[in-house]
Amino acid sequence: MPKVLIVDDEPHIRQLLEQTLEDLEEEGVELLLAGDGRTAFDIICRDRPELVFLDVMMPEMSGFEVCERVKNDCSMKGICIIMLTAKGQEFDKEKGRAAGADLYMTKPFDPDEVLERAREVLGLKR
Repeated sequence: MPKVLIVDDEPHIRQLLEQTLEDLEEEGVELLLAGDGRTAFDIICRDRPELVFLDVMMPEMSGFEVCERVKNDCSMKGICIIMLTAKGQEFDKEKGRAAGADLYMTKPFDPDEVLERAREVLGLKR
């Protein structure tokens, strides 16, 4: 069963992303949630989701740190990480690319685009 991890320290953003992606559950995708970077990293190591929507500014460990750790671990290189953050400056986008993010999206996000990206990564047809 494919898995998608939603990581954001703001409960309402996690809920909005979960609602945006809930159609995927009907297609056999499991949605996982985390509210901080350390918990996210633990879930990634344990459950190996195919896709992670990752906020940048979080307690315990930043999204940049989580991304870098995942991408530097050979056993987890295939995990797709989409940074989804309010930090939209070019400097931040560069930092995300340097950490290994596969895509960098800014908030507020377009729910249709988030769902489309998830479908692409998971290889699901619309």
